[in-house]
Order: sequence, then C-alpha cells, then structure tokens
Amino acid sequence: MNALIRHTAGAASLAVAASSFAAGSLSVSREAIVERPPATVWKLVGSFDALDIWLPPVRASSFTGNATHPGAIRVLDLGNNASVTEKLVSFDGAAHRYSYAFVSSPLPVKNYVAAIELSAAGEGKTRVKWSSTFDAEGAPDDKAKEAILGIYDAGLGKLKAIFRE
Repeated sequence: MNALIRHTAGAASLAVAASSFAAGSLSVSREAIVERPPATVWKLVGSFDALDIWLPPVRASSFTGNATHPGAIRVLDLGNNASVTEKLVSFDGAAHRYSYAFVSSPLPVKNYVAAIELSAAGEGKTRVKWSSTFDAEGAPDDKAKEAILGIYDAGLGKLKAIFRE
C-alpha cells in the first residue's frame, strides 16, 4: 500500500511540474537540410545564447543560469523595445536536442513550447527540425501559426546560408 501511495504521489508531482508548460492546442513544424554534419551544426544551434547569430529578427541575446541546464533564461532583443524571454525546459547535447518555453513574448501566442532537434541526413548533412505547440492569443489560429512559421523559416534559411559558405 505504501508503494502505491509513493507511486501516486510521484506521478502527481510530475503532473504538476509538467503543467507549468502545458502544450498548446496548435502545432507547427519546419525542417531544413544543412550542408554540414550534426556535430558541426550543433556547435551553433546548440548554444542557447546564439540565436542572435542565426535568427534574423534577434538583434542580441543574453542569458542567466547554465545554458545547458533546464531553468536557464534567455532574453532576445528584437529591437524597438521589444523582447522575448524564454526558459530552457530540457537539454540533451548528446542527442542534439533542446526544448524551451516562452515566458513573455510580443507574438500572438501563449503556452508556447518548442523543440529544436538535429539528426544525421546522410552524406555529412544535418536535418534541423524546429517544432512547437501553442495557443493563439489576440489573433486567429492561422495568423498565430503564420507568425511562428515565419520565424522558423527565417532562422532555418539563415542556418542553411551560414553553413553553405
């Protein structure tokens, strides 16, 4: 009986922790093939504080905490007094994957949780997958999806260009 109580309490604790970053009802995903191996691409993409290098809307990036440990916070300066604050949810350097959630953002979404994942695409190339779930806020669902996908397209396009050089 005590084992059942401990198991139930543990499951309840996990549910409470997960609910702080609940998945939204909308989901989007984009992929791109980059002309370098995953280990090389990860040196840039896997740096939690490097979005200002490969995501065009971001002018500057700063973070607090350990950039490879959940709980780290990054602040992305978008210019014109706009910024996005994000929290690292998970990080797995060996698997070339991390996830993060918006803490605050001017984008028309809430409950935003995203993952960036790299995998081998053959012949020394890398598949970069960027996906998220969220709810629209202050805009129709299709406009919220369009806003997020526009960011993904800009970032993935820039990554392809960086590694094409």
